[in-house]
Amino acid sequence: MEATRNRHMSLLDTAALVLARPHRAGLPFIVAPALAGFALGLVWHGFLWLGLLGAAFSAFFFRDPDRAVPLRPGLILAPADGRVVSIAAAVPPAELGLGPEPRTRVATFLSVLDVHVNRAPAAARVRRIAYRPGAFLNAALDKASEENERNAIALELADGRTLAVVQIAGLIARRIVCEVREGQSLRAGERIGLIRFGSRVDLYLPEGVAPLVAVGQRMVAGETVVADLLSTEPARIAETI
Repeated sequence: MEATRNRHMSLLDTAALVLARPHRAGLPFIVAPALAGFALGLVWHGFLWLGLLGAAFSAFFFRDPDRAVPLRPGLILAPADGRVVSIAAAVPPAELGLGPEPRTRVATFLSVLDVHVNRAPAAARVRRIAYRPGAFLNAALDKASEENERNAIALELADGRTLAVVQIAGLIARRIVCEVREGQSLRAGERIGLIRFGSRVDLYLPEGVAPLVAVGQRMVAGETVVADLLSTEPARIAETI
């Protein structure tokens, strides 16, 4: 009985995720193919189904589900859904002015099947936003952090420490949406923007802070704890079994 109830709950959770309301940035991508399908469907009914299929995919891609955000002070949360593809020491983008010292960078790759709405990793003030045009390499590649189009956001915590979230365009992405402004105060887990159609998000932790996630791990924006400023636990490692 318990297993059956858990299975039903899992199916309900999956349905809620798939049918979540779309982000407003996706509305043109939903409405346009639907209208085109109806118009061209007068010529050939196959166009109607193609238009509806395109609208359905866009609604799925731009879905924006609510998240249960843990609020304990000191927690650093995942800014994006997806898979951790790299954890390495790296210097934050120079345009943010965070200094030349390397920090731990947690890179998350988002496939077209992931939720693409990005969220604030902690309660913080937006210290600086810097957009830089660039290439559109495969976002899973490490060099995408340096060469791809990106929008970098420096955040200042209440204790003065800083971290950074970098939205990086992917192989087919051509539009980064940033919904915050410099000087704005953010809540942990608050929506900060999205990247259209495949992308990557890099999180630069405060200096000396170890990550509590590992390469290959799945992330849930606004829910997965990436690091804990109050913890002395060493960086984690993982094994695929």
